[in-house]
Amino acid sequence: MSKEQAYYVPHGTYWPIIGSIGIATLFVGFANQMHGVEWGGSAMALGFAIVVFMMFGWLGQVVNESTSGVYNNQVDRSFRWGMSWFIFSEVMFFAAFFGALFYARQLSVPWLGGADNNIYTPELWNGFKAGWDAVAFTTPGATLQSGVEMSVPTQLVNTWGLPALNTLLLLLSGVTLTFAHHALRTGHRNQIIGWLVATIALGSAFLGFQIMEYGHAYHDGLKLTSGIYGSTFYMLTGFHGFHVTIGVIMLTIILYRIQKGHFTADNHFGFEGVAWYWHFVDVVWLGLFIFVYWL
Repeated sequence: MSKEQAYYVPHGTYWPIIGSIGIATLFVGFANQMHGVEWGGSAMALGFAIVVFMMFGWLGQVVNESTSGVYNNQVDRSFRWGMSWFIFSEVMFFAAFFGALFYARQLSVPWLGGADNNIYTPELWNGFKAGWDAVAFTTPGATLQSGVEMSVPTQLVNTWGLPALNTLLLLLSGVTLTFAHHALRTGHRNQIIGWLVATIALGSAFLGFQIMEYGHAYHDGLKLTSGIYGSTFYMLTGFHGFHVTIGVIMLTIILYRIQKGHFTADNHFGFEGVAWYWHFVDVVWLGLFIFVYWL
């Protein structure tokens, strides 16, 4: 059987089970941290460390296999299908949160305010007002029936401030990454490195401004306890920020691999896979900007 017809079958490996243990530990720790359990933060840190260890080990093994020449076109197609299904699963992940956002804004909050039956329901908690804006949700000092005081922001995040700037940064990063891909296909190594460095810098700037935005929002009282607006705001933007962080790390690794000469004009799916992921992150942010910040 020729090399083009042969299919590389990887040997048994322990990396998947290590990754599963790390992810499970990370999310168990996160859930307990959210409920105020003392060891939640430590479990999160341990799980994250295990996941990082797994990524270095497993991806390093894949890189070694790729550079050793054991892969062929059939394996390349498998990687492309695998990355496509992974991004599809990420689309469904964010679709669930956008669905929750839609349900809260268009169905649940109007229903609680009596939009269908014109019945005002003040018994939900003192000072309740049915409105999507977090400012309109409650009045200062309002409490739930359990006695927990609601966190009421003094103002909402300014759409045309940091969010608009971050939108511009991510859109520009998609352009610079496209230029880097074109340079890779035409064999201009210095241009590849330059455009990739620009993409990483734009992504890092996005994260820096998002941290700044969180600081302002928290100072103004917009927290996870600020009703459904606060919880959906931080879940959507927070998970997106996490994906941007992962994307910046992957782009940095790709930059290192390019400097090591791992890619050619005809064989560079590692680069393309990360580019697909980054463009997906860009598209998700456009949805966030429109439906969370703007509308």
